[in-house]
Amino acid sequence: MNFFEKNRKLVIILATVFCLAAALFTFNKVNPTFIENTFGFIITPIQKFNISAVAWFKDKADYFNGISGLQEENAALKSELEEAKVELNRLEMVEQENANLTELLDIRSRYSQYTMVAANIIAKDTGNWYDTFTIDKGSKDGLARDMVVLTGDGLVGRIKQCGYNYAMVTSIIDDTDAISAKSLRTDDLGYVSGDLSNKGMCKMDYIDNTAEITEGDEVITSNLSEIFPPGITIGYIQEITSDSSALTKQATVKPAVDFKHLDSVMVITTDFSHDYVESEETTAQQSTQNN
Repeated sequence: MNFFEKNRKLVIILATVFCLAAALFTFNKVNPTFIENTFGFIITPIQKFNISAVAWFKDKADYFNGISGLQEENAALKSELEEAKVELNRLEMVEQENANLTELLDIRSRYSQYTMVAANIIAKDTGNWYDTFTIDKGSKDGLARDMVVLTGDGLVGRIKQCGYNYAMVTSIIDDTDAISAKSLRTDDLGYVSGDLSNKGMCKMDYIDNTAEITEGDEVITSNLSEIFPPGITIGYIQEITSDSSALTKQATVKPAVDFKHLDSVMVITTDFSHDYVESEETTAQQSTQNN
């Protein structure tokens, strides 16, 4: 070790004493002596260096304090921005819920002859389409198998399985059901089912070849179904093709319901199956009387 490392404390003490002595010599003197001038000559640069060093450290401290303040301000602004985003999302959800409630009220007024229960969708099969999905109402809410499900736009499907507090719905874009339907404009009949070759669309089969249906015609449920009440919008005809046998036509039907974006639905709990039976009996009686 060298001298300075061995005597570090001593060196510091001597330097301190030297600085104090210089300060005393230069304090309040009008006519400094030769020795005082000599000390001043030596000490002045050191004092200037000390003052410059202190000023430099002060500037750096102020700089870093400023950075720290900016960081704190930035963190506070970020926090406020996140809170604003959360509030905006909440308001959007409230707006969507209000829109859904308005739609459900519109459905109730449009189909006032039926008793209905509102339900939210809580699960669905994988994929983009709502072929089958689960709602948060079940038998405890008066729901049962084969009850009809719809939205303000039109027919959604029917309940295929009903639990105590949930129900599974099969939609009209699934190909497992064939719904008796007709053109609202011409009354031409057919059967609507999901189209496997055109996902998200439906097809209407067994249309009489002489039917005068055209593209754009609205397709609704007919009065021949045992499950679906008549007059509910299914969709709109987009394309018409003739069967190879030339006896029937087939139409592509775009569903009125957006089966990519469903949040809530209405379930018709009214039992109208007896109306269908009575209608069949009335038709049979009229046929017998005519014969």
